[in-house]
Amino acid sequence: MTAVPGPDGLLRCPWGATADDLYREYHDTEWGREVHGRDALYERLCLESFQSGLSWITILRKRESFRRAFAGFDPERVARFGEDDVSRLMADASIVRNKAKIAATIANARVVLDLVGTDLDTLLWSFVTPPRPSRLVDASEVPAVTAESTAMAADLKRRGLRFFGPTTAYALMQATGMVDDHLSGCLVPALNTDSSSRYRAR
Repeated sequence: MTAVPGPDGLLRCPWGATADDLYREYHDTEWGREVHGRDALYERLCLESFQSGLSWITILRKRESFRRAFAGFDPERVARFGEDDVSRLMADASIVRNKAKIAATIANARVVLDLVGTDLDTLLWSFVTPPRPSRLVDASEVPAVTAESTAMAADLKRRGLRFFGPTTAYALMQATGMVDDHLSGCLVPALNTDSSSRYRAR
């Protein structure tokens, strides 16, 4: 499916051309825009992991609750969470109460803090390659996994990260502007392909 009109008549990616204001705003203002910084990327990484097996709108509607529950996704604070915090989180109906995902979020904060010779921002963006010369036309062309996301997931797994496979890695790359998967014709401006210094050969 190609870009389609939203409720305002403007062309968007099919998933963003929705009557849901929250989802449409996320598509228009966040998804595919560059995200940098340890805490911001840790938050996105955690939310994408929680989304596994669920719809993204479910996570989006609970995002503020997740932020309250996980100390604003400050890895230094989350890394100190213990069993009492796990019990608190499992009793919190405003978030996704999945014990494995909660435990992974805590463990992953410790991984982020223990990175050697790099930081989360530098590490994640090191898997970015130059963008496609043009946007894809049809949503069926958008991949779910790429060589880059597979390499990212493998590297992070080696470092101890949990609940983060190649599909989740690619969803993170899409959401944080590491790739531009807005369709041709979508109202969201394309990435600046002149900024080639952002892309590192691996």
